[in-house]
Amino acid sequence: MRNISAFGVEKLYVIGDNPVVSDFETSRNHKHLRRISVGANRWVFVRRFDTAADCVEHLRKNLFTIAVTSSHVKDKENVSLYEGTFTQKRLAVWFGNESSGVSDEAVGSADLCIEIPMGGIVESLNLGTSTGIILSYISYQRLRFVFEHSKARFKPSGLRSQKMRSWSDFINPNRD
Repeated sequence: MRNISAFGVEKLYVIGDNPVVSDFETSRNHKHLRRISVGANRWVFVRRFDTAADCVEHLRKNLFTIAVTSSHVKDKENVSLYEGTFTQKRLAVWFGNESSGVSDEAVGSADLCIEIPMGGIVESLNLGTSTGIILSYISYQRLRFVFEHSKARFKPSGLRSQKMRSWSDFINPNRD
């Protein structure tokens, strides 16, 4: 949840029965979750779905591109994180649980599969690490796209203005 908040993801959809993150109010007010997420649970919208099919139906109805994350894919072509384009207007990135990964149903419904290129013997990462790597790169790519194509629709002020200026300097370090 902390990675989700840190990289500007608006919503967390959970599939299956999880009493801690069953809905926004429950997760927002859960003391243990607040402690381990360092308060990020107060700002991330949470919605639970009973099945992957229910979540896919919701995402398709709302015109999302669905990307699953896996180092091993069944019947899908992997897209390397650093070679893919993730600037779709609505993008849903699915992460599986640490023991069994992304479900076959989710993979079958996905438009693409993102893999993190790895050079070692280990072919998987824990959930916190993989969300950090993937969401960091995707948020960077999406913000860069916004700035390069002048898609920002607001005039930031105060702290927002400073953050936007720092992003602009990061993307164009040699500008005068």
